[in-house]
Amino acid sequence: MSITVEAVKAALAAVIDPNTGRDLVSGKSAKNIQVDGNDVAFDVELGYPAKSQIDPIRRAAIAAVRAVPGAGNVSANVHSKIVAHTAQRGVKLLANVKNIIAVASGKGGVGKSTTAVNLALALAAEGAQVGILDADIYGPSQPMMMGINGRPESTDGKTMEPMENHGLQVSSIGFMIDPDEPMVWRGPIVTQALQQLLEQTNWRDLDYLIVDMPPGTGDIQLTLSQKVPVTGAVIVTTPQDIALLDARKGLKMFEKVGIPILGIVENMSTHICSNCGHAEPIFGEGGGQKMCAEYGVDFLGALPLTMAIREQTDSGMPTVVADPDGKVAAIYRDIARKVAVKVAEKARDMSGKFPNIVIRND
Repeated sequence: MSITVEAVKAALAAVIDPNTGRDLVSGKSAKNIQVDGNDVAFDVELGYPAKSQIDPIRRAAIAAVRAVPGAGNVSANVHSKIVAHTAQRGVKLLANVKNIIAVASGKGGVGKSTTAVNLALALAAEGAQVGILDADIYGPSQPMMMGINGRPESTDGKTMEPMENHGLQVSSIGFMIDPDEPMVWRGPIVTQALQQLLEQTNWRDLDYLIVDMPPGTGDIQLTLSQKVPVTGAVIVTTPQDIALLDARKGLKMFEKVGIPILGIVENMSTHICSNCGHAEPIFGEGGGQKMCAEYGVDFLGALPLTMAIREQTDSGMPTVVADPDGKVAAIYRDIARKVAVKVAEKARDMSGKFPNIVIRND
């Protein structure tokens, strides 16, 4: 009894991708099914970086097809393919950058930059090409968090090479100023500096560019929403009522300018005592989830308030690289995977498929 392509499809339709919640057939992940006698080969294409997920998905897919009567040898090629997705209407995508993810907060001090750098490192750990842009012109923190000193090189005097560490490409105004020098700039100069950092950095084939936003809803946020092709935004808050109040303003701002909210991260969710391990919600609890329910957006995860996160980030070795197998790094990786899956579910950018139309009067 020989096996059929339809039988293979039916078997793969019963395999659920644990990250998307969809089966491999309806999610259009199963491709190139080939049957040669009783032998079966097929591809599984994931739209998100999934280095840690490939083996379990491959095992589940092969086991499902092997259970089909008549199946012989079964081989599966599981791989990730990250593509460019649409940004807000009227804004062209950047060359060499497929997807831009803004990490924002309504107010300062909620751990937005720490979340941004660990999100970027978690995506890179899963196999993606990732960059991070420090858009907090007045208070750039990524050079310290990424453990990078020095100034970027320029080969042509017009553009600059991104700085690098921990597998990330990094651009920040902090590389070009004295760390103790205040940025006494008015709004127009600040927005011009942001555009130059974004457009004059020679990003190299990025799957994701994480933009660490300044807090609030001012000039930089407006420039980003009008001139930068943002695929989606992640809002960072604490459970505290006053932080949630400001986070709502950030969320509403992105909604008004047509940038999708990928989800909310609740930082400093519980304080874990470094002596006894006792967990206590000192900033309140459930605020992030309540906000998600109120606005119909996804809750991406909750992070504890621990001394280790602060110490690791201050030393230039954020948690995902300092303690990759730890509990907190696992939370960051889970958040990163959810963000990547949300991006993969968005419509693909098709602008590169259309020819340029030139009208001439000859």
